[in-house]
Amino acid sequence: MFNTKQYRDKAAEYSERAKVANGPDEAQEFEQLEKSFTTLAENEQWLSDNHQKTVRTPGVDVPAGDTLAEQEEHVLRCLGAALIMQWSTLPRKLQRELFDTAGSVGDLVQTQELRSRIARFLHKHKDENTDDSVVATN
Repeated sequence: MFNTKQYRDKAAEYSERAKVANGPDEAQEFEQLEKSFTTLAENEQWLSDNHQKTVRTPGVDVPAGDTLAEQEEHVLRCLGAALIMQWSTLPRKLQRELFDTAGSVGDLVQTQELRSRIARFLHKHKDENTDDSVVATN
C-alpha cells in the first residue's frame, strides 16, 4: 500500500511525463493520473491526520473467532468499499477492466444480470463531480 509520499512522488512523475508527452491525448492522460495520485495523497494524509477522529461502527472489526472464509469475506468487503470510494479517481481504462472482470465472476448464465446490477450500483454511487459513468450493460 502506498503512503502519502509515494502518492505524491507518483503525481510528480506523471506531471513530468505530461510535459514531454507525445500529443495532447497522452498529456491529458498523464495530467489525469497526476490528479488521481494527488487526490490519493491528500486522502491518505487526511486519514493519517484524522484517524483518531473518525467514526467507527461498532462490530465492524472481525472477531478473532470467525472462520477464515468469514475473515476473507470481510477483507473483500473492505477492499470493495475502498475501491468504490476511489472509483472516480481511477483511469477510465482501469474502470472498464474492473467492471468487465467483476461482471464475469460467477455463473455464466447470470453474467448479464450481474453486469446490470454492478452498472446500476456504480451509477447510483458515482461521484457527483463526474460528468458520466464508465459502465455499460452490454
